[in-house]
Amino acid sequence: MNTRTTLFVPALIAVGLLSLTGCSAVDSIVHKQSTSTFDDVEAFRDGADLDASWVPADATAITERTSTIEKAPDAVILLTSSSSLSDECTEVERSSAPSWVLDDAPDPYKAETVFVCGDWSVIPTDDGWFGWTPNSDEERGSAAG
Repeated sequence: MNTRTTLFVPALIAVGLLSLTGCSAVDSIVHKQSTSTFDDVEAFRDGADLDASWVPADATAITERTSTIEKAPDAVILLTSSSSLSDECTEVERSSAPSWVLDDAPDPYKAETVFVCGDWSVIPTDDGWFGWTPNSDEERGSAAG
């Protein structure tokens, strides 16, 4: 084998493996993010690595996207729910935006206000909630004050 073939074959194998593993591998490697889905809040609590106590008990069709960078706090959650948010959440003027958006999530830049739920900012969707973390110091300060 010549040098070109020696370099080409591993590259071809790597491309083939990436195409077989799908978008999640590409997202993880290239975009430094991971997306998971959960049928309901019980599955979310069991399988997610997020502290999102604001997620309503009746939540279904939960999608989370998190960073694959160690200790990075960035995350978004989109879910279906007919419940209101808990009393821990306070509505304030929006001053933050998520690191990522999810398909079917509302445009956070169109939201004038958000519900601050600890380190999370949450806005309503047509059939549930869209939240992101981290939110801004200004939002957390307004919620506390």
